[in-house]
This record gives sequence, C-alpha cells and structure tokens, in this order.
Amino acid sequence: MKQQWEERFAEKEYVYGKIPNFFLKSFIDKHKPGKILFPAEGEGRNAVYAAIKGWDVTAFDHSENARNKAMNLASENKVSYNYIIKDIIDAEFPAETFDYVALIYCHLPTIIRDDFYEKVIKWIKPNGYIVLEGFSKKHFPSKTMGPKDIDLLFDIPSLENIFHKFNFIVLRDEETLLEEGRLHLGKAEVIRMVARKH
Repeated sequence: MKQQWEERFAEKEYVYGKIPNFFLKSFIDKHKPGKILFPAEGEGRNAVYAAIKGWDVTAFDHSENARNKAMNLASENKVSYNYIIKDIIDAEFPAETFDYVALIYCHLPTIIRDDFYEKVIKWIKPNGYIVLEGFSKKHFPSKTMGPKDIDLLFDIPSLENIFHKFNFIVLRDEETLLEEGRLHLGKAEVIRMVARKH
C-alpha cells in the first residue's frame, strides 16, 4: 500500500490539486488560528492553506514523495510548517496537544480506524475541534474516484459512535462536486463533520 502511494505522489502533477478542500477552507476561515494537525496530509494543499492563514501547523504522512511536494508547495507560498514522515499506526503525540485535527479524505480500514480515532481524541484539547470530510458509503461503488473497498468509507452512525463524547456542530451526508485535482473530480457522495470536544 505504501508503495502505491509513493508512486502516486511521484508524479510531477499535484494529483489532488494545490487548492484546499472547500469544506476545510470554510472552517479555517471562520475559526481563530490555533495548533492544527493534518494526518495523512499527502501533497500539502490543506496544511499550506492553514499556514498561510497563520495557523500553527503539524502534518504527517507515510509518503516521502508527498512530503517533498508539500514542502515545495509551502515554499511557493512562502510559508513553513512541521511535516513528519509517519505511518498512521505509529503516530503519537502528547495528550491535549492540538486545538484542531483535520481529517480530510483520511480513509482507513476499520481494523485500525477506531484505535487511531481514540488517539486523535486524546490529542485534542478540551473544547478543541475535529473537522472531517470523506467519501460516504453512499458513494460506493464509484468507478471514478475514491476507495473501492466499502470498509474504507464513512457512515454517520459509526462517526456518532466513536465521537460520542463530542458535540456535533455539523454531521451530514451530502452530494457535492469535487474539483480537487485529477483524482478528485466530479460528483461525489461525502460526509462532512465538525465536532467539538466536551
């Protein structure tokens, strides 16, 4: 799997584009800058936008090619931030480190997803936020984009269960038109969530 992502991110083209995810951008634009974590950040489009807006950004991904492109994008925009080479299952941060965690198309199999989310919950400060967008199970099967394994897709009951100690500000299925590079292009069924830690 890691090799597949290395090959994908080895392309000169930014396969998910250089502009931030629309839902995340609207969240960042409406909230006070703070410490934000971007797991599985890929080519850096979202982390760079947060850095441009003055946020204290940490990101990680297991792909070195992704990090290289993310650093180039940061340089283009004259910003810097902390980008770590790290696999999801190995990621560790002290408790209550971040004001925000952004899970943007961070699709994980159930076998590791819940354990990872439990760690994410611990990393967030009291009154901190999670903002999430990803492909819904309603998107399956799609021939155009997104995971081809339904286990990697999101549904509202699962999110309500794992984040049951959070206040849900936004939690909805939505059909949207993605225009995020070559690999996120066209109509998609997504879940969008903003939740605040008690």
